[in-house]
Amino acid sequence: MKNMIQIGIDPGKNTGFAVAENGVLREIGCLKIHHAMKAVSAWKRRAADTDCGLMVYVEDARQRKWFKGSADDVRSRLQGAGSIKRDCSIWADFLEDEGVAVTLVAPKNNRTKMNHADFARLTGWEKQTNEHGRDAAMLVFGRKF
Repeated sequence: MKNMIQIGIDPGKNTGFAVAENGVLREIGCLKIHHAMKAVSAWKRRAADTDCGLMVYVEDARQRKWFKGSADDVRSRLQGAGSIKRDCSIWADFLEDEGVAVTLVAPKNNRTKMNHADFARLTGWEKQTNEHGRDAAMLVFGRKF
């Protein structure tokens, strides 16, 4: 089977970014969107140089249909969701322009909002992470290719 690089993207003001090679987590972090895009381009070059496959998984907020909380809380979340939905569109356009294979994942189909202790226990990743990086990592952790 061909080696595979998988990248997880959790769009937002703080973009969660994670990389797995052949199912093993290699990088987890949080970047500005333009830095995350540069990182995808760098991993694309690495995949080409090493004859690896490349797949990017983006948590697609445009597929989210529900919000919990009070009316004020829901209004606030919807406003923030609008900018994240715009970021998802930007990511989809960028990846298409780059010729990178992408899978858009509905938020309900990703295990999110894990605390550090649970994430470390599940993945074995002991280094510091934040919620955005963990959400991105869960897009690629354990995923078969």
